[in-house]
Amino acid sequence: MNTGANLRMLERADKEVMKLNRADIGAVYEFMHKFRHNPENPGLNLKSLNGDSRLMSARVNKDYRALLLHIAERDYLLVAVKHRGEVYDDLSRYAYRINRVTGGIEVVDLGPVGDSIVGRVVPPDAEPEPVQKPLFDAYSDAQLLELGVAEPLLPQIRELTTEAALLELLDRAPQLTTDVLFALFDGTPYDEVLRQVTEPVRADEPVDPEDFEAAVERPATQVTSDDEALQAIIGEAFERWQIFLHPTQRRLVEKKYNGPARVGGGPGTGKTVVALHRVAYLARQLPPGTDKPILLTTFNRNLAADLRTRLLALGGQELVARVDIVNIDRLASRVVTEVKAGGSRRVVDDNRVAELWGEFLLETGESDWDAEFLAAEWAEVILGQVLKSRSEYFKARRPHRGRSLTRMERDQIWQLTERFTTWLDGRGIWTWRQVAQTAAHLEMDRAAALNESSGGFYRPRYRHIVVDEAQDLSAAHWKMLRAMVAPGPDDMFLAGDTHQRIYGNHVTLSSLGINIRGRSSRLTLSYRTTRQILADALQMMTGEVYDDLDGGEENLAGYRSLLRGGRPVFRGAPTWAQEQDLIVELLQTWGNPTDGSVAICVPTRELATDVVRRLAAGGLPAVEIGPDGPKQTDGLHVGTMHRFKGLEYQRMIIAAVSDGLVPRQMISRYRDTDPKRYQREHQRDRSLLFVAATRARDELAVFWHGTPSPFLTSRLVQRTQ
Repeated sequence: MNTGANLRMLERADKEVMKLNRADIGAVYEFMHKFRHNPENPGLNLKSLNGDSRLMSARVNKDYRALLLHIAERDYLLVAVKHRGEVYDDLSRYAYRINRVTGGIEVVDLGPVGDSIVGRVVPPDAEPEPVQKPLFDAYSDAQLLELGVAEPLLPQIRELTTEAALLELLDRAPQLTTDVLFALFDGTPYDEVLRQVTEPVRADEPVDPEDFEAAVERPATQVTSDDEALQAIIGEAFERWQIFLHPTQRRLVEKKYNGPARVGGGPGTGKTVVALHRVAYLARQLPPGTDKPILLTTFNRNLAADLRTRLLALGGQELVARVDIVNIDRLASRVVTEVKAGGSRRVVDDNRVAELWGEFLLETGESDWDAEFLAAEWAEVILGQVLKSRSEYFKARRPHRGRSLTRMERDQIWQLTERFTTWLDGRGIWTWRQVAQTAAHLEMDRAAALNESSGGFYRPRYRHIVVDEAQDLSAAHWKMLRAMVAPGPDDMFLAGDTHQRIYGNHVTLSSLGINIRGRSSRLTLSYRTTRQILADALQMMTGEVYDDLDGGEENLAGYRSLLRGGRPVFRGAPTWAQEQDLIVELLQTWGNPTDGSVAICVPTRELATDVVRRLAAGGLPAVEIGPDGPKQTDGLHVGTMHRFKGLEYQRMIIAAVSDGLVPRQMISRYRDTDPKRYQREHQRDRSLLFVAATRARDELAVFWHGTPSPFLTSRLVQRTQ
C-alpha cells in the first residue's frame, strides 16, 4: 500500500506558478495533491531526467511538467514548473546544488530566459550600450564563491558587460547570487557585501554539499506547502511577495532575542512583512488559549487596519484571535477609559495644540512666551517624557529643543502648563499627547503595584509586543508599552525607519528602558520601487543626518532595488493653475486610469481640494485619502503627503513641490531663533517628500510651480522634461 509522499514547493517555483493562468495554477495544485497522496499514480508519469537519479519530472497537465528534486525516500521538492517542450528539449540546462555558504538548495536554469520572475522589469532603452569590460573582472572566482554566488553561473557571469545582460541573467539566478551581484554592481566594497549580504544568511553549522535532507530544512531553502500556497491565492488582498521571506528576513523573524530587538531599512524593504511574520511566529509558539498575549501596534489608524487585514491573510482567523491589533493612541485611550481617567472630555488632534495655546495666552494676557514654543515644550518634553512634577521638569533633558532654559524660566513654563491644562479641562477637551501621558502613568503605576503585590511575579498585559513604524511613537507611548510587557526574551520587536519619521517624535529608546543595542538589524533590498525611482528619491535625502532611535546615526548605505523602469519625470510650471494642467496632461498620457493604481500627492489639504476640483472639471473621478485611508479603492487617489504613509501605487504624481511649500515657509522663522527646531522641521519635511516618492512602484512624476523645492537637487531639476 502506498503511504504517500512529502512534497514541498521551492519559493522560486511558486513565483513561476503565479505567472500561469488560473486554470493552469489550479492544475499545479491538483497535481501536488495527487502527488502527495500517491506519487506512483500512473497519470503523473514520474521519471528521472536524463538518467539523473535526483532530478525528476512529472506530468501536471497536457502542457506543463513539474521538475522535482528527490530529497529522500519519499520526500520531494518541487523546484520548477515548465512547459513540456522546455523540459525535454534541453535537459542539461538545469543545475542544482547545495550552496556552501547558506546551506540551502539552489536550482539554476542555465538556458534562455523567458518572462522575468524578478518583478516588474521594463525593457531597457533601445539605444545600444557601448562595449565595456566585464562587470566583475575585479573579483576572482574564489571571491565570488565566498560571497555565495551560484557556481554553475560563473562562466556566464564572467561574460557580463552591461546592466541589461546582468538583469537578464539574474532573472534566473538564486536569491543570494542576485543580492551579491547587484551589491557589487552598485559599487559596494567586497568586505561590505560580505558583511551586509552574505554573513546574515550564512549557515550556522558546517555545510555538507551532498546532504539534501539537511539542506531542505534550512531557512535558506525557502519552501511552502500546497495548502499554504492555496491559502495565499484565496487571500487576494495579501501580495505574493508578502507571503514569502528572503532568507535574511526569515532569520530575523525566527530568531530568539534576549530582549528588545529592532529591524530597520528603507521604504519597501519588507519591514512590515517581517513584523507580521514575527507576530505569526510568536503566536504559533503560544500555549492553547483564548487570550491575546501579543500586541501588534502602530501609529496610524489606517495602518493598524491594514495590519489586521494582512495578518488575517497570512495566518487566518485562529491566529489573529490571539493578537491584539490596535493603533497606539486607541490603546492609550483604552487604558485611560478602564479607570475613567478621561471623564467626559473630548480628544482633539495634536495639530491643534499650538492654536489652543495661542487662544489661552490671548485670554490670559500672557505675552512673554511664544505659543508655538510653549506647545512644543509641553508636548515634547513635559507630556512626551511623562513628567509628573516641577522638580522632574527641572531635571529633564531637552534634546532637540534648541533654546536652553534657566531654572526660573522652567518654573514659569511649568506654572503656565498647569494653568493651560486647567483651561483645557474647563473647555471639556484634552489632546492625544495628554491621553498618552496619562496612559503611561496609569500603566507604570499598575505594573509597579502588581509587581510589588506578587513579589516580582506579576502578569503583565502582554507576553510579546510588536511595533510597526516605530519611528513615529512618542516617549510617552514607549513608556506605556515598556510597562505593558515584562522585560525578558522576545519581549519587544520593533520595525521602523527614521528616514520616514513624519510626526516629529525623537526618542532615545535606551533612556526609556528599551535597550536594543546589539539587537538591531537592517534590510537593504527594496521590493517595491524601481532602481530609477529609488536613485532619485535618495537624491532628495542629500544632506540630512538621521538617528537610529538609540543615540547613533542611521543611513541608507546599500539600499537598493532589483526592479528596473523608466526614469522619473521632473517638470515645472509658472503657476499653480498651469501645474494642474500638467497633471491632467500626464494622466491623459497614462490613459486616465481610474482603477486606484494612480495617486496625486500634494503638501496641503487646500492644494488637495484644488486638485480634486480640477480633476472633477475634466470628468475624472477623484477620491480623497482621509485619516483611515482611501474612502474607496477605485478612482484617482488624492491626498496630502501625510496620508500616503503605508500606501503604494503603480504610478504617482507628487505636485506642488515648490519652494515655500516643501519645506514649509513657516519654519524659516526658526532659522535664527531656534536652529535645532529649524533643522528638525526641515528634516521632517524632507522625510515627507521621501515617503511620498517611495510610494511609487513603476512610474513617478514630480511637478512644481514657480521655484522648485531646494530638496530637488540641481541634478534632478536639470532633468526637467
